[in-house]
Amino acid sequence: MPIKIPSGLPARAILDSERIFALEKPEAERQRVRPLRLVILNLMPKKIETETQLLRLISKSPLQVEVDFMKTSTHEATHVSRDHLVKFYETLDAFRDNYYDGFVVTGAPVEHMPFEQVDYWDEFRSILDWASTHVFSTMYLCWGAMAALHERYGVRKVDYAKKVFGVFPQYLQDEYCFLTNGFDEIALQPHSRLAGVNEDDVRANPDLQILTWGPRSGPGLIATRDFSEVFALGHWEYGKYTLAEEYERDMKKGMDNVPFPENYFPHDDPSLEPLFAWRAHANLLWRNWLNWVYQTTPYDLAEVPELRAEKRLGTDRSIRHEPGGPRGDDFAPFIRDGYGVIRH
Repeated sequence: MPIKIPSGLPARAILDSERIFALEKPEAERQRVRPLRLVILNLMPKKIETETQLLRLISKSPLQVEVDFMKTSTHEATHVSRDHLVKFYETLDAFRDNYYDGFVVTGAPVEHMPFEQVDYWDEFRSILDWASTHVFSTMYLCWGAMAALHERYGVRKVDYAKKVFGVFPQYLQDEYCFLTNGFDEIALQPHSRLAGVNEDDVRANPDLQILTWGPRSGPGLIATRDFSEVFALGHWEYGKYTLAEEYERDMKKGMDNVPFPENYFPHDDPSLEPLFAWRAHANLLWRNWLNWVYQTTPYDLAEVPELRAEKRLGTDRSIRHEPGGPRGDDFAPFIRDGYGVIRH
């Protein structure tokens, strides 16, 4: 939440440079408050599990948030009851005249397929078009991030022969970015994907910035310069046992392109309790995002189309486009500790 400070306090300039929200008394008195409106496009097969993971993170914010759920009409979910979808989900047609502060687009287990072969691809593109004028800021996750970067910014998807699977270090690229404010220099992020993005395409686009990057997993968090779109290539929303459940599922399918999850089980022993090493950064990212939206979104959401069209959502400082470690000496901790927390 923002802090209220006396007008003219010298510390204000320092707080602003560190991207800490501080309101002087006149600003605070003018501020109008209402609940944030959020809609989630849930593309994951296990709808209820994904709902729980996301709502758990959203609930960590002190803000009041109203959440709606969106589904596609061109793909029939098979891992959840029809009654659940009818009761809690609507298609795009029900949202066309609505405006939202935030939009969340989940991943989907289709990253191995060309985008055009996904049965709801045309509908997905229509949803992105709607969001570009009716949503203040969108958070895309995993496949959702790859698909949106491809559709909106021409970033090519890169297919992998083997799944990037496990928990990997992500190096912070800017200490005072709004979204990563408070992050440690190295954050751990779960990954479970058979594809990634072309880093050269990201670096070549002046509208995009890489916020976290890892030597093994590549960009983990990307955003537009005005934060109208945020792309998380990993799964900070995952629960403690999600990777274990996915590994067991893939092994039962006989998949030979799925390695043992790295940096997840102590001593790489699946009989031991997995290490839940990313929870703090997951909570911090989502609190930062919701707080940024809360501080910058208009009170009247009908103003969103004009703000988006004129790119007046506010901008942050430029992030370097050559990702690297947080230290000039390239020191990389935790590589060999006998426990299996971090390996390159």
